[in-house]
Amino acid sequence: MEMVWVGIDVAKDRLDVHVLPAAPAFAVARNGKGLSELVERLARVTPERVAVEATGGFETVVAAALAAAGLPLVVVNPAQVRHFAQAVGKRAKTDPIDAAMIARFVEATRPELRPLADAAAQLLGDLVARRRQIIEMIVAEKNRERRTAVQRIRKSIARLIAALEKELVEIDAEIDTGVRGSPAWREKEDLLVSVPGVGPITARTLIAEMPELGRLDNKRIASLAGLAPYTRRSGQWKGKSMIGGGRKAVRSALFMAALTACRHNPTLKAFRQRLLAAGKPKMVAVIAVARKLLTFLNAILRDQKPWQTA
Repeated sequence: MEMVWVGIDVAKDRLDVHVLPAAPAFAVARNGKGLSELVERLARVTPERVAVEATGGFETVVAAALAAAGLPLVVVNPAQVRHFAQAVGKRAKTDPIDAAMIARFVEATRPELRPLADAAAQLLGDLVARRRQIIEMIVAEKNRERRTAVQRIRKSIARLIAALEKELVEIDAEIDTGVRGSPAWREKEDLLVSVPGVGPITARTLIAEMPELGRLDNKRIASLAGLAPYTRRSGQWKGKSMIGGGRKAVRSALFMAALTACRHNPTLKAFRQRLLAAGKPKMVAVIAVARKLLTFLNAILRDQKPWQTA
C-alpha cells in the first residue's frame, strides 16, 4: 500500500491541499466548516504525514485542528520548501503549486513527528515570545534616547521605557506563575537550573520553545537549536563551518547562558580554555560551549538527574 503525503498551503481565508501520490488537489475555506471538511477528507486517506508551512500565525488554527484529530502533523520551514522547489526547477509560485511543493518536500525529507504544544505550553511559549519582544523594544528606545538631545523626545522615551519595564515585570510574574504552578514544568526547571550558568529565563525559554529537549539525540537537538555546524565545501575549496537556522530564541538564550557558564561553570570554563589554547577564536569557543551546554541539558532531562560537578 502506497504511503500518502499531504501538503497544505495556508492563506488568510483559504487552504490549498495537495495529496500524493495521485489524489486530486482541493481547497477549503480557513474556517470552522472548512477545517471540519479538511479533517474528514484527510482521515479517509490515512496520510503518513500532513505538512503545513509556518506562515506567521495563520497555520496555528489549522495545525491545532489537524493535531486534535490525531492526524500526523508536521510544521515545515517555508524557506526550506522554497529551496527545495528551486532545486527541482519549479520557479512558478501559486497557492496550489506551493501545496504540491510542500507535499513533495515532506515526501522527500520525511521529517519526524514532533509533539505539538498543549494549550498551557503554548501560552508559556507566547509569554516568552512577548517578553523577548518587550526587551527588544526597551533596547530600541534606550538607543533612541542616547541619540537625541531634544528634551521633549527624551521625556516621551522615558515614559515609554517605564511602561515597557512595568509590563516586563508583569510578564515575568505570569511566566513564573505558569512554570512554578505546573509540577511537570517545575521539575523540568529545577533540573535545568541545576547547571551552573543556566538561570530561570533560559530554562523557561527552553521549556517553552524546545519541548523536544530530553527526547532526541544530541545531533538532532543541536540542529533544532541552530547550533550544529554545517560544512561549506565544493571540489578543492573548503569554506569555514558555520551555524544557522534552527530556533533563534533558543540559540540566543543558550548563547547568553554560555557566556555565564564560561565564568561560573568549572567544566565548561575548562572546556573553553582548552579550545582557546588550541587556537580557536573566542566566538567559536563560546558557540562550542553553548553546544556542549545544550548536550548537558538534553542528558539531564533525558535521565531526570540534576547537574553533578565531577
